[in-house]
Amino acid sequence: MADDIIKQASDKAAEAVTFGGCSQAVLGALQEVLGIGNGESYRAGTVLAAGIAKRGETCGALIGALMALGIARGRSTKSDKQAYSRAMDDAQDVIDAFKAGIEQHYNASEPLKDTMCPSLQEKAFGRSFDFFDPADREAFFSGGGYAPNGCPTVCAIAAAAAARKILES
Repeated sequence: MADDIIKQASDKAAEAVTFGGCSQAVLGALQEVLGIGNGESYRAGTVLAAGIAKRGETCGALIGALMALGIARGRSTKSDKQAYSRAMDDAQDVIDAFKAGIEQHYNASEPLKDTMCPSLQEKAFGRSFDFFDPADREAFFSGGGYAPNGCPTVCAIAAAAAARKILES
C-alpha cells in the first residue's frame, strides 16, 4: 500500500512539473496523494521554484518536499520543541534520501555536496542554467529541462523521499 502511494506521488510530481514550478509540482502531488495541506500552502510554493524564485539556490523540488513534510509533521505551536526537533530530524532524512536518489539515478561519480539547483542541473544536464538569461532559459527548455530525465525525475525523487518519510509510523 505505501509503495503504491509513494509511486503515485512520484508520478504526479513528475507530470505536474511540466506545467512549470518544481516546488508546487512536488508539494501539490504530496498534498493530493496524502490528503494534507490546502490551497494556501500550495500557493506558498509558487515563488520557490527553480532554486527560489529562479535564483538557482536550494532545489525547488526539495523545498516542495520539505514543505509537505512540515505540513504533515511540523509543530503547531512555537513552544512545541519536541515536534520541532522531530521534524528537523525527519527533514534531514528526506534530504539524505533525495541526494542519494539523485546520485543513484544520474550515476554520480562523487556525492552531491549540496542541494543547490545548479549542482543538480550539472548532474542532470552536464551544465547549469541561469533562468534570468533568456538564452540560457531557452537552452534549458530545448536541452531537455522538462524531458523525462530532467526536472521531472528530480521532482519524482523529491516526492518519493518525502512521501516515504511522511508515511513512516
